[in-house]
Amino acid sequence: MMNAADSLADMAVNALIEELDLFPKPGLVSPVDCGSHKDMDYALLRRSAEGLCESFREIAATPSPEFESLVELGLRAEHRMLAVTDGINTHRGAIFALGLLVAAAAADPESPRRAVQLRWSDALRQHSAAGIKADSHGARVRRKNSATGARGEAAAGFPSVFELALPRFRALIDAGQSREAAGVETLFLLIAHVEDTNLYHRGGYEGAAFARQRAGEFLKAGGVSAPNWKSAATEIHAEFVARNLSPGGAADLLAATIFAFEQGQQFSADSAKTRFATPMAL
Repeated sequence: MMNAADSLADMAVNALIEELDLFPKPGLVSPVDCGSHKDMDYALLRRSAEGLCESFREIAATPSPEFESLVELGLRAEHRMLAVTDGINTHRGAIFALGLLVAAAAADPESPRRAVQLRWSDALRQHSAAGIKADSHGARVRRKNSATGARGEAAAGFPSVFELALPRFRALIDAGQSREAAGVETLFLLIAHVEDTNLYHRGGYEGAAFARQRAGEFLKAGGVSAPNWKSAATEIHAEFVARNLSPGGAADLLAATIFAFEQGQQFSADSAKTRFATPMAL
């Protein structure tokens, strides 16, 4: 019988794979092509995602972890990833976002966002401030373009996931859209609204602005409700590849959104079972 840690780890890995399987996806690796990436392909990313299962299980099984413990577990997950990928950074951003949400869901299954905000928000803000001051490539991108990046998103309790992407993803599913269509539109929504340091890195301010503009135009035209949405999204994908743009940060947040959706569904189902199993008081 699967325990809670196993279940959360499986959800996290499955979220990464569901994001990976989507197409059309501007500039990103998919089963169809490698997008704007010369150093990775679908098979590599699939192996990387599957190789993170044990790390997510360790995170979920750690009781009430302090932030420093989460950092250590995250670094251990990165080492495992790099061993699987021969040193290629496939999922560092996803390890950060999903690792936090897995730990949060283990601590507070009813509201992972509340767990992030109550348990680790101060440490995340300090972590974000330290990251901006650091002499790393990501830090230089954030300073130059005033983008908060993944650390700022986490410190704020993942508003792009819980206030933006998850409501749209859930509404599309409820309206009868396929998981593929819901995932694609939610990704475009994130590209249009999130300050993605990956886009700044590859295309500077101009490239990031172009990405937001084209994603916004796709949504304004009706998103996946438009009859030609796949051809429109494929055209935008080709434009991103031509400009060497890849919204990796938005992809990480989409995986986090899929995880939050599945975890919420599971919590609701478990709560319903508990209610119906409890005898009514006479």
